[in-house]
Amino acid sequence: MPRNHRVATARRMIAAAATATALLLTGCGSGGPESDGTVTVWTVETQPERLTIQQTAMDTWTKDSGIETDLVPVEEDQVSQLLSAAALSGDGMPDVVNAISPGLVRSFDRDGYLDRDAAAEVVEALGEDTFVPLALELTSDGDELLAVPSDAWPMMVYYRTDLFDEAGLEPPTTYDALRAAAEELTQSGRYGITLATDAADPFTQQVLEFLAQGNGCELVDEAGEASLDRPECTEMLELYADLAGDVSPEGTQGVESTRSTYFAGQAAMTVWSSFLLDEMAGLREEFTPSCDECADDPGWLAAHTGVVPVVEGPSAAGTPAGYVELVSWGITEGADSETVDLVEYMMSDAYVDWLSMAPEGKVPVRTGTADNLTEYTDAWSGLEIGVDAKRAFSDVWPTEVTDTLAAAPESADRWALVQGQGAILGPVTSELPLAKAAADLGSGSVDTAGAQEAMQSAVTDIAGRD
Repeated sequence: MPRNHRVATARRMIAAAATATALLLTGCGSGGPESDGTVTVWTVETQPERLTIQQTAMDTWTKDSGIETDLVPVEEDQVSQLLSAAALSGDGMPDVVNAISPGLVRSFDRDGYLDRDAAAEVVEALGEDTFVPLALELTSDGDELLAVPSDAWPMMVYYRTDLFDEAGLEPPTTYDALRAAAEELTQSGRYGITLATDAADPFTQQVLEFLAQGNGCELVDEAGEASLDRPECTEMLELYADLAGDVSPEGTQGVESTRSTYFAGQAAMTVWSSFLLDEMAGLREEFTPSCDECADDPGWLAAHTGVVPVVEGPSAAGTPAGYVELVSWGITEGADSETVDLVEYMMSDAYVDWLSMAPEGKVPVRTGTADNLTEYTDAWSGLEIGVDAKRAFSDVWPTEVTDTLAAAPESADRWALVQGQGAILGPVTSELPLAKAAADLGSGSVDTAGAQEAMQSAVTDIAGRD
């Protein structure tokens, strides 16, 4: 699953690059007992500027420790296949893989690639109480930590505060408020909301899960049985059908179109990841707001946008959650013993530098140190965001937004993880059965009952595989 929509649309995915990466990995030094003393790090943070930040941090660690590092960029959609190939060949296995999603963590652990004890050693050394508790829970199997949680990004509802104020509407923090606002604000050539309906895009399933988490709709139960046939999921799908109907643009909507529609002022709301924040502030030339008011003030849309990370449904029972993509450092079995020290360093001395790669999409889940439990969160809010232009996060967005973003991991949940069934996320994400059913629902080709039956059947099939 893409960690964010920007990476999903911008990363280089050409065959030549894939081949070059595979060849490079074949020649990497491997960890384990016969290691040559070099800690090999695979990173899915492959943008040049991000590689520079990582390499600089690791060079500093090398200078202090005397241990060399080998930083190898690997595209996220290739890392699973390449790791499997390295494990089978017995050559080229990395010591650690960074920024891996919950699905990959579960998959790698299931295949025996991860060293649980090493992950626990890192967290114990740094201090368990310096991490967001839910981040540790969502990266664990029972009482055993699988990897070291690093940072996170949430899905959120973005809404036009000026339009809400003019209409006397409450922020879209509940199913009813979201539906009512979308209906009320669909007028005069403007839609109430624009959201993903693309059958071939994981973004659509992310939107579904975002809405589902707010109503307690779970993918599977603790026995691994599909649970999308329950009433709370019916309510979620009814909401999605309403939002994808007359109050949103016609046709297939995805990453590009939802962003463009909201940026043009043609929709009062959208559902997107936190990676939208720097673009909305006019700091990325490739994607800039184009609303009428934005011509004279590129920051106008940001100044008139609020965010909601959790939308509570009628069946939430007072415990709604949000969709938060959590990424982690996965230390592999047989890794050099020094790998633990490197990960500790990257999660302490170099942690703020790591977060600075994309602060809007790297919310710290280690909030601080034992001496100052908010040290990293405080530093994060003052980091610069943007690509072509840069401004301090706290100068672009008000404290209300940065505080909301910082707190998002505290109300996080993800399908299948709490139930101990995280391994199902891989095939659900790669095959996209939920996105396909949602697309049919959004187009009106099936009703809510038909979409729900298709989703339940698909997940039942996947969960029943050996």
